[in-house]
Amino acid sequence: MTIEGSGPLPNDEGTKNQQTKQKQPSDMELMKERFAKLLLGEDMSGGGKGVASALALSNAITNLAASVFGEQKRLEPMAPERKARWRKEIDWLLSVTDHIVEFVPSTQKLKDGTHMEIMTTQQRTDLRMNIPALRKLDAMLLDCLNNFKDQYEFSYVSKDDESVKGEHKRKDDKWWIPTPKVPPDGLSEVTRKWLQFQKDCVNQVLKAAMAINAQVLSEMEIPEDYIDSLPKNGRASLGDSIYRSITVDDYFDPDNLLSMMDLSSEHRILELKNRIEASVVIWKRKMNAKDGKSTWGSAVSLEKRELFEERAETILLIIKHRFPGIPQSALDINKIENNRDVGHAVLESYSRILESLAFTVLSRIEDVLHADSLAQNPLLGEPKKHLLRETSLVSRVEEFPNSKELKRLNSAETPTSMTLSDFMGWTEKKDATDDLSEVMQGPPVHRQT
Repeated sequence: MTIEGSGPLPNDEGTKNQQTKQKQPSDMELMKERFAKLLLGEDMSGGGKGVASALALSNAITNLAASVFGEQKRLEPMAPERKARWRKEIDWLLSVTDHIVEFVPSTQKLKDGTHMEIMTTQQRTDLRMNIPALRKLDAMLLDCLNNFKDQYEFSYVSKDDESVKGEHKRKDDKWWIPTPKVPPDGLSEVTRKWLQFQKDCVNQVLKAAMAINAQVLSEMEIPEDYIDSLPKNGRASLGDSIYRSITVDDYFDPDNLLSMMDLSSEHRILELKNRIEASVVIWKRKMNAKDGKSTWGSAVSLEKRELFEERAETILLIIKHRFPGIPQSALDINKIENNRDVGHAVLESYSRILESLAFTVLSRIEDVLHADSLAQNPLLGEPKKHLLRETSLVSRVEEFPNSKELKRLNSAETPTSMTLSDFMGWTEKKDATDDLSEVMQGPPVHRQT
């Protein structure tokens, strides 16, 4: 059937689908647009006012993670579309590091059989070691979220759900996050153990991401603008009370010092971290002065200043372990904004967003475990303890990114997390194995002391 002046009547549904496909840009077009923004330094006018390539790439990774993981408020698998977008676009951004190389000595065999020493290129060592490790951590986090598809013991209460108002309402400031709801008697024992198992796995990811991020930041140069903004001495930066605690006492107790500080909000924690980091930079600069004396003047010996710096670093390490979710410090922000090393920019931003995602997943697991503890004992209506205050992290986060640990992480074929059904089968086998070993070992032998 035709109408004068027109072609055949199109199929409405087919036309809509065809138009939708035509509107969707191809991967090549998306990639061209993404890298055009990077080359322009986010200045789409082309006027040369853009940021450095390193910062543009860092911002691109950060913004991608925010758009993909920003809606991850529950313990549930990521939507397939978001997961596919993440894997595709992070691959694009990480592909830049394939072309960051260094020269290494090698040998080449000539036609006459002789060997000649030459210089060849390979991916820069820090990228070659850390990018695969971060990809492994990335996969472990996504698999951990995917493991929650099989659980049905806990659900979530929306903040807009009027039927349960008051009973499951959040008591903290995270009002926008759904509240977990567990059975009246709490979770089953196997689910509780499985959640703890997932928590331990994600904690390992957090530990590794924190370590890599700390290592990369430590290798970035401190900008001159930041140095110029510092006070003349550590006392002015820390204040008299903290300065005396670090420098006067023969016996230094960092936990006691922090217990006397007001750490009731992120703002106060960040303020303390900024002051301590500033004092560390001041002391290091004075120690690195050519003649051991700074133009600022000081009566403190080199050994004493070194001791003060170690004590301040210890406090910073404890703060990082106890409060991994706090915003970046002024020193970190200055380093990132002034960094010109593209490789460092990629490693820092990728490890930072994985650290943030791991912390988010841990927080959601803690929410469920806290709801379970309240269901078992309603009298425990106290605020839950901070996420990592009772969690054992590495003694020093900087110790992780060594070649041995990175090779072990990169060689792992599969993530260590598992679904609830897998965990149930695993625990049954483990219990049977334990029972068999007890029978074979016989009764315990009590030795006299």
